Amino acid sequence: MDTRLHIKQKRIKAEQAVAVGFFLSILLGSVLLALPISAADGQTTPYIDALFTAVTSVCVTGLVTVTTALHWSVFGKVVILILIQIGGLGIMSIMTVFFLALRRRISLGNQKLLKESYNLGQMEGVVGMVKKIILGTLTVEGAGAVLYACSLVPEYGLRKGVFMSVFNAVSCFCNAGMDIIGPDSLKPFFSNPLMNITTMLLIILGGIGFIVWWDILNFIKSRRGAGRKRNRQLGLHTKLVLTVTAILIAGGALLILMFEWSNSRTLGNLSVPDKLMAAVFQSVTTRTAGFETISQASFSDATALLSMVLMFIGGSPLGTAGGMKTTSAALVVLLVCMFIQGEENIVLFKRRISMNNVRTAVVVVSVGLTVAITGTLLLTLAADAPFLDAAYEVVSALGTVGLTRGLTPHLPWAGKIIIMVIMYIGRIGPITLMLALVRKRRKKQQIQYPEQQIMIG
Repeated sequence: MDTRLHIKQKRIKAEQAVAVGFFLSILLGSVLLALPISAADGQTTPYIDALFTAVTSVCVTGLVTVTTALHWSVFGKVVILILIQIGGLGIMSIMTVFFLALRRRISLGNQKLLKESYNLGQMEGVVGMVKKIILGTLTVEGAGAVLYACSLVPEYGLRKGVFMSVFNAVSCFCNAGMDIIGPDSLKPFFSNPLMNITTMLLIILGGIGFIVWWDILNFIKSRRGAGRKRNRQLGLHTKLVLTVTAILIAGGALLILMFEWSNSRTLGNLSVPDKLMAAVFQSVTTRTAGFETISQASFSDATALLSMVLMFIGGSPLGTAGGMKTTSAALVVLLVCMFIQGEENIVLFKRRISMNNVRTAVVVVSVGLTVAITGTLLLTLAADAPFLDAAYEVVSALGTVGLTRGLTPHLPWAGKIIIMVIMYIGRIGPITLMLALVRKRRKKQQIQYPEQQIMIG
């Protein structure tokens, strides 16, 4: 019997495999979490809450209707941890690891699926890349767990502290935003530099994308080499991701400091070093991580709006973060600048950007805005919630962030369904979902119609 991973290419595409894989993982996780063994009190969890927790775990979001630290047993927390890891690494990577562990050969068809899932230009070395992703993930998560343990083991003891450290490291790197420290997230550690810096580094490393990792590592290796290899430069994608990431983190932190400096409910009563750390943490965590050291409901409306912008943009492609992605946001801004300057092409770092990339970015942002507006409208009606709270909840779900202004635990069943659907869309991506549902081959246009101008603006 042939036990190789085998999916007929004519029947299923990468987008469909990703969408179906996440959906099945959610269903399995929800069934396990609904069992009495998964709850700390040994009682059956209402299925809607078990399903919501499975969705937020697989979609690495972090919005919860029940407190993760208090409601779930050790078994339930382990299930959540596994679901987070599946969601962070992606279905295709997990499937590849599973078959490699069984020493089964990965078929050419599934190598093609992997290539399409990661949007790679060629199929050569795709399995090796997955191996590097898994190794890199385990290394970074392991290092994060060790750093966390330095603060959590003295506080909670060896056994509980180690488990907390591992859980938080995986959740942080996968940008899931779920923790088992307590109902107040990382608020008790708002002034702990080690906890804050470790969390931010894990979020950033997970959010910039694996391709950026390898490009930076290869660049460093080339600097140490000799001859032709020394001429190697960082790729355009890496330069753009690092530039936009730095601008968003620094700019976000600066604006948060300006908006909240005198707010006694947030930064007002903190020392200057703590103010700086809290502002940078808020700027970083809104990039789809979802941990908080300051209550989101306490921030001013200006900071809430800024946080929604950062949540909507999210992280970078081929990473563990969600959102519309830094590259999409950058290309839309550059397109506007190109139009204003009367240029015909977008030139960045002495490279001309493909207009196909620009069109895709515009579609991604447009569809994302459509989902956010529609979701806010529906949630406002379903939950009878204030507009700002509903909008914050929806953008957080779409960006797979997990930050809330306190609305999530009070959602009615209809509101929970709306947020679950939006989290699912946010994790697999609006465009991926559209291609998974309706995928048609491009037909060559036989007829060329005359061009005509319409009024704009």
